[in-house]
Amino acid sequence: MPHAPQDKIAPLLTPEGWELLASLGPYQEDSSFELNSALRKAGHSPDLVSAVLTQSRLRTKAEAKFGEFSRQMLFTQAGLEQATRLNVAARHAQRFAGAGVSHVADLGCGLGADSLALASLDVTVTAVEMDETTAACATVNLIPFPNATVVHADATAVPLDGIDGVWLDPARRVTSTSGTKRIWDPEAFSPPLSFVEALAASGKAVGVKMGPGMPHDSVPHNCEAQWVSVAGDVTEVALWFNAVRRPGVRRAALVLGPSGAAELTSGEDFGAGPEAPMGPVEGYLYEPDGAVIRAGLVADVALGLGGHLVDEHIAYICAPALVDTPFARAYKVLDVMPYNVKALKAWVKAEGITVLDIKKRGTAVTPEELRKQLLPGGKNPAKKGGTKTATLVLTRIGEDRVAIVVEPVTSV
Repeated sequence: MPHAPQDKIAPLLTPEGWELLASLGPYQEDSSFELNSALRKAGHSPDLVSAVLTQSRLRTKAEAKFGEFSRQMLFTQAGLEQATRLNVAARHAQRFAGAGVSHVADLGCGLGADSLALASLDVTVTAVEMDETTAACATVNLIPFPNATVVHADATAVPLDGIDGVWLDPARRVTSTSGTKRIWDPEAFSPPLSFVEALAASGKAVGVKMGPGMPHDSVPHNCEAQWVSVAGDVTEVALWFNAVRRPGVRRAALVLGPSGAAELTSGEDFGAGPEAPMGPVEGYLYEPDGAVIRAGLVADVALGLGGHLVDEHIAYICAPALVDTPFARAYKVLDVMPYNVKALKAWVKAEGITVLDIKKRGTAVTPEELRKQLLPGGKNPAKKGGTKTATLVLTRIGEDRVAIVVEPVTSV
């Protein structure tokens, strides 16, 4: 895998490089030029200064995924983009530990996030990474764990004798000097999905992280598929086989938010399960979490809310009452209007609206373009006194396009 010049880590793997990196505080973009000049004047080589500043920037960015652990880790740009958040990796590790798996091969370990989580639960880990620079980063990141070993090799060629569990995070991007590009075909991943299925056929406990947009018809029939969202962002679908697959669970939505974790599961296959009734826009509008939508569990949420869909093809739910749920965001319905730009512009003017939040589903309207048409000046102003905010939800009900005026519910 080609690496961008900024991914060079060799200058850091020296006492001088490591000490210099440790001496820097959080990365500040606006002062990076001055810091670069100061470090060079202090006698450090341009290569070392470049490597140190790049790592400082990546470490600061990585705090969102790794917290305080990021301060002692090494990263590559592409590796950080694909790395599992530590709180999600911990749940992967708990699957294996809970199933009594003692030795896991982390094939395509990347920077080592999942290996770190597994090793912290006293599971023996063999972390395998084909890319030399990434493997070097993983080696540094796993130094605190004597029960973790990094192997620089092709994940598909490592012997798995004596190993009872396998975790895979296939490379779903190709990297070049101009950046990274996402791959969509599961058979083009490295390693491909067929390799994962062959491992599962051997009877080992197997888990694999896939992109959340994976089509339902690509999900193997003999696994559990668990979509995961973190703070509203759908990060992955994990496929679980054999000992790490839960009995009676075919698909699941795991929602990790400020209030903790909540999960919705179904034993039914994709396309099966309960159907929600249809009904009018009324009371409260609920926008299901992305993991719920991906897992095909919108009808389950609607029934749990005592609600209904406003259109059978669109993931908006309405219910007469406000119900607290971690699986959807609630809005109070204030008004429903036909979608008409001229009428909406008149409404914005009459109401004195200066800040407009536009959400949409099931319509080709671009919120940014519509906002330019509706607001005086064409965009939301900078925060200042005297603003009036409104939220519009644009959707389709049958053949009709509608604009629903709503008010976000902050708490129940």
